[in-house]
Amino acid sequence: MKLHVQTLFVAIGLGIKRNWHIFLAIIAGIIFGNYLHENQGILVPFIKLLNLIGQAFIRVIQMVVIPLVCSAIVVGISSIGDSKQIGKFGKRMILYYGIITILAVTIGALLVLWIKPGIGVQEYISQSSALEIQNQVNNVLHDQRSQLGNLFLNMIPQNPLESLAKGEMIPIIFFALIFSLALSKVGEINRPIVSFFESVFAATMKVTDWIMIFAAPGIFALTTVAVSTFGLSIFSTISKFFAVVFVGFCLQFFVVYPLLLKFFSKVPIGTFYTAIIEALLVAFGTASSSATLPLTIACCEKRGISHKVCSFVLPLGATLNMDGTALFQTVAVIFLTQAYGITLEPIQIIQIMVLAIIASSTCAGILGSGLITIALVLNGLGLSPQQLVEGFAFLFAIDRIVDMIRTTVNVCSDAVVTAVIADNENEIDYNLLNNTEEYKEII
Repeated sequence: MKLHVQTLFVAIGLGIKRNWHIFLAIIAGIIFGNYLHENQGILVPFIKLLNLIGQAFIRVIQMVVIPLVCSAIVVGISSIGDSKQIGKFGKRMILYYGIITILAVTIGALLVLWIKPGIGVQEYISQSSALEIQNQVNNVLHDQRSQLGNLFLNMIPQNPLESLAKGEMIPIIFFALIFSLALSKVGEINRPIVSFFESVFAATMKVTDWIMIFAAPGIFALTTVAVSTFGLSIFSTISKFFAVVFVGFCLQFFVVYPLLLKFFSKVPIGTFYTAIIEALLVAFGTASSSATLPLTIACCEKRGISHKVCSFVLPLGATLNMDGTALFQTVAVIFLTQAYGITLEPIQIIQIMVLAIIASSTCAGILGSGLITIALVLNGLGLSPQQLVEGFAFLFAIDRIVDMIRTTVNVCSDAVVTAVIADNENEIDYNLLNNTEEYKEII
C-alpha cells in the first residue's frame, strides 16, 4: 500500500500537537512515581495531594457525561429524521453500522473473557476497595434477579427529571431516544428544541476539550500515584490489556471490514484502503474522527464515491458510529470487573455490550471521549469511575495510544460503510476508484 510521505508527516505533526502534553504527563508520572516508589516515605503529603487531583479529574469527567449523552442522542436522531435521504440510504446505513458494531463488541467481549487481562491486575487493587465494589455489584445483581419481571419497567423513567438528578443513565437514555424520535417526526416546529440541544452539544464538546487540555495534571497525578505504589511492574501487567484491545482492533480492521466489503459490495478491499490512506493517517495523528471528517469526505469523493452518499453517510457516521470505541469500552469495563474480582453473569455481559454501543454513539468523535462516556457503561453495574479510581489509572496510562488506534478504526468503519452503500446504490465511479496511479494528493 502506497504511503504518501507528506501525509505521514502531517499525521505525525497533528498527533504531536494534540497529544504532546498527555504523553509528557505520562512519562513524567512514570519517572516521578518510580522515584517515590524506590524512596518510600518521601513526600507522602504530596502523594496524597496527587491522589486528590486524580480523583478530582475523574469527577470532572463524570460531570459532562449526562449533558453529552442527552444532547448527542437528540441531535443525532433528529438530524436523521430531518434528512431527505433517510429512505434507502438511512436503512442501509443503520443495517451496516449495526452489523459491524455488534461484531465489534462481541469480539471485544470474547477476547477479554478468554484472555482475562484484569486478573493479573488484582494485586494492585486494594482489598478493601475490591470488597466494597464486589458487594455493591452483587447487590445490584440481586435486585435485578428479584425484580426480573420489572427489569424492563425500570428502564422507563417515571420522572425524567428525577432520573437526571440521580444520574440513572438507562432511564435517561430511554427518554432521550423516545423524545428524539418524536422531534424527528414533528417537522420544522422542532427547530427551537433541536437548536437548544445543538447548543448544549457544542458547549459540552467545548467543555470536554477544556477537560482534555487540563488532562495532563490529572493523568500525571494518576500515573504517579499508581507507579509510586506498585513500581514499574504495573506496565508489564497492563500490557496484557493493551494486547487484547490491539488484537480486537486488528480483527475489526483486517477481518470484519474486508468481509463487509466482500459480501455486501464489489468494492476491492486493497484498492479502497489505498484510497482512504490519508484519512486513516490523519485520524491516527489527531485521535479525532470529527477533525478528520473533511479529509475522509475528500478521500471518498475524489476517489469515486458520489457526493450524495458521502454528504449523508459520513457526517452521521462520524457522530453516531464508533465501533472501535464500543469494542474498547466493552474490553475496558470487563477488564475493570476482573481487576476488582467481580464475577459477571451472562445477562450483565450482554448489558455491558449494549451500553457500550450506546455510549460509543455519544462520543461524537472528540478527543478522549471514549473514557469519558465509559461512565455510562459502568452505571449499568451500579458503579461510577470515582469508585474505580485505582483501575482507571491503568486505562489512562495507555489511553492516548489506544485513542489514536481506535479513532483510525472508527474512521475506516465510516468510509467502508459509505463505500458499501454507494456500491449498492450505483453511486461509485469504479474507473476512478481502481485507477490508483491517477489519485490526486488530498493533502
